[in-house]
Amino acid sequence: MGDSNDNTIAISNDPDFYEDLSEYLNVLSNPTRLKILKLIEHQPKEVREIAKEIDTSYENTKKHLDKLLNTGVIKKEAGMGRETSKGSLPVWKYSLIPGGMEGIIRNLSIFSNIDVRIGEEELNQKLKAVRSMLEEDNKTGVPVLIVLGGDDDGKAWPLKEKEVRIGREDASAPEYLKDGNFSIALSSGYEAVSRVTKPHGIFKLRGNEWYYEDCRSTGGSLINNKQLSPSKEYPIRNGDMLDLARGAKGARLIFNLN
Repeated sequence: MGDSNDNTIAISNDPDFYEDLSEYLNVLSNPTRLKILKLIEHQPKEVREIAKEIDTSYENTKKHLDKLLNTGVIKKEAGMGRETSKGSLPVWKYSLIPGGMEGIIRNLSIFSNIDVRIGEEELNQKLKAVRSMLEEDNKTGVPVLIVLGGDDDGKAWPLKEKEVRIGREDASAPEYLKDGNFSIALSSGYEAVSRVTKPHGIFKLRGNEWYYEDCRSTGGSLINNKQLSPSKEYPIRNGDMLDLARGAKGARLIFNLN
């Protein structure tokens, strides 16, 4: 990846980081483990239930679950198993952590924007493969905005309407905090972001393409570190980083097209 790409995040050449990233991608690049994640996304299941549904042995299933546990994307908690002649026995039940799938997509989006400077082209290929597998499995056609940092870190908002406004929550206008009002209200801690009643900006669907327009906000907007002119529509694509104002009081989001 070249230095001229404004869509990259530069990081230090820390070998431990790349080792951890490689391990993370190895865990997620296995189709069986992705099946397990989808299987336990909404309902906790014990090992034998999972093994039966993915059609593999108890031992192999346990190995897959251990790897997913080590990455922190799933959890296990004590629960009661199926009824037997001796009653119900306690078992470990596995489930996806709250926001787990959104968190994985968020991590992959961030990693996709890392400027790899130490010849780790193999990591780039792994990353592309994992994102492709995950996005194909979760394909909805609805883009998702994922927040990076601040009070709403990791939170994801789907863009379900043709026009969606975005800004900071406004206590004087609670109607903008309700679902179905075509708006995204970020927490009050993002003080440099204009209130959603203004709003800071608007996402617009034009045909099959999405665009973003800054609504003459005080802090301005940037896509991939490029300042946007106000009241002008700019195309926004999968993996793009959107900044609503600069600095610690602004908000950074990733546009993820499922």
